Amino acid sequence: MSSPASEPQLSAFDKARNGLWLSLQKHLETVYAAEKSFRVAVPRTDELPFSAAQIEPQLLFEYQQQRALLRDLYLDETTQLDSLVKAVRQKSYQEDEKKLLWLMILGYMDLAHTVFALLDTHRPSRQEPDEELTDTTARFERIRNFIRLNIRGIAGLLPKLGG
Repeated sequence: MSSPASEPQLSAFDKARNGLWLSLQKHLETVYAAEKSFRVAVPRTDELPFSAAQIEPQLLFEYQQQRALLRDLYLDETTQLDSLVKAVRQKSYQEDEKKLLWLMILGYMDLAHTVFALLDTHRPSRQEPDEELTDTTARFERIRNFIRLNIRGIAGLLPKLGG
């Protein structure tokens, strides 16, 4: 049995990486739970986007509630991602360490994007414009593009193959 004193101390980067990993897993669980609730509430129809006029009022109301929850989650997640990216940018980690954090965030964003894209595909055919959602979508893409640009040179992270 090892004592805490004999265990190796984690570097600041290792702590950040582990914390980020746990945080992204929790966020992904939340996103997937919201997706499940949203998909259950999407009216059963042959066409997407669907005609709201052909949906029973109670079903449409339930759909709108779940859509609002997913939309609000998208806004919140995007704000948190923006803050997270700024925090990583300001840390004094080595470039390869930052790239690893960027990869973790980008992986989360790619998964979350598949869920948040439902707001555009699984919707009524006629819908009031939502500037805040449009702005959030653009912001999400800017964050994702910024991360992709910062991952250039990823070859240094991967082990060398061959000899």
